Amino acid sequence: MPPSPSSAGAGAASPSPSGSASASDPTPSWWESVSQARSRIQTLSSILPPPASQDVAALADSDRPARALLRSPAAYAALSGALRAGGGADDPACHWLYDTLLSADPDLRLAALAFLPLLAALYLRRLPPELPSSLSGFEAVLLAVYSSEAKNRQGKPVLVQVPDLSVPSLYHTPASSPSSKSPRRPQPPPIPPPQATPVVGVLSPPLEPQAAVKSTKRAGIIGVAFEAYYSKISQMPAASKVDACNAAAAWAGQYCKCRFELDDKELEEEEGDSLGSVSPMSSEAENGKELEQELARMRINGDSSGRNCGEEYDKEARVPLPWELLQPVMRVLGHCLLAPLNPVEVRDAAADAVRVVYARACHDLVPQAILAARSLIELDKSARKDAKAAAAAASGTIVAAGTAGSTASSSRPSSKPNTPSKQRKPDTLLVSK
Repeated sequence: MPPSPSSAGAGAASPSPSGSASASDPTPSWWESVSQARSRIQTLSSILPPPASQDVAALADSDRPARALLRSPAAYAALSGALRAGGGADDPACHWLYDTLLSADPDLRLAALAFLPLLAALYLRRLPPELPSSLSGFEAVLLAVYSSEAKNRQGKPVLVQVPDLSVPSLYHTPASSPSSKSPRRPQPPPIPPPQATPVVGVLSPPLEPQAAVKSTKRAGIIGVAFEAYYSKISQMPAASKVDACNAAAAWAGQYCKCRFELDDKELEEEEGDSLGSVSPMSSEAENGKELEQELARMRINGDSSGRNCGEEYDKEARVPLPWELLQPVMRVLGHCLLAPLNPVEVRDAAADAVRVVYARACHDLVPQAILAARSLIELDKSARKDAKAAAAAASGTIVAAGTAGSTASSSRPSSKPNTPSKQRKPDTLLVSK
């Protein structure tokens, strides 16, 4: 029977797709995990077309099949194509994701959770549906993740505690102790510091059980799903992170020139500094040119399409972005933009997405989103500058080392064949008598 939104809300609450297994369903042993992963891989290969089914079926022979499935680009591309062509109640790809999310193996749940950004992007892009059941497969998967997160939190909100900066800390108000050099002089008692009043912020409110994806709860359900994705984002493949960045850019949909505002200001400042310098080919000018080339390579600067703020086709894929959805999305973009182990394509996709979100926040006048996106843009620019400076310093060190080696070799005296040399004394051999 195909998964439906009503059955997903009730059946997805037993195991956790992003947390540890419950007490009634403990974590399986190594052999049980391998057997279950091989079974899920064989089921996936049966619903894929023949060229991709053979590549996916070969993953079952590895020592850790679930981890191999998570890291396989061929499996991700094949299942992504199946999701783009489906989404209904009878979609076998949604069936597979729903059943895999209910698995007790954490690696299998990670393999299913990696497709969450693409699934959410396809779901919001096709709203409103033509038929009531045309998107019920996507909704069942989203409700499965939401129900497991609601059970893990046990009705409690996710809080963050910010220290009170008006209260002195231990690092600059040490407690006074009696000195050993003057024991007769009485020491005044230490003044107790004032009581700190921590500021508590709510990252996510308590989750209520949902039996269906209603229009008023849709953004909150997808936001909770992205929070579950963010908790495991360090283990996600690069293709999944790129899909998350592309989804955020498509949802924002503000591809106007406003997204280049911070980049254009920095380039103008660098050009002004280079014109005021003495040498026309100074390091500041070279850095400005390298930054401009970098932004052009990232497809961020130099928008040749000529789109502006007044054109309507920029808003085709736009969706409402309340803070309950935008906050976890910004956290995902921050990881994709600043994590040092991410490949270049992930950082470039995140840089493009965060600038589109910044333009959308400026047009919608959302202060939280403006501050978050602007901070990420500034951090991205400073990180790229530091990387370029480190690369330039490393190349300069290599050139200097090569020049020093060539100079030393040229100053070393060369042995000529016509130069007279001192005669060598004959060797004396010790002979026993």
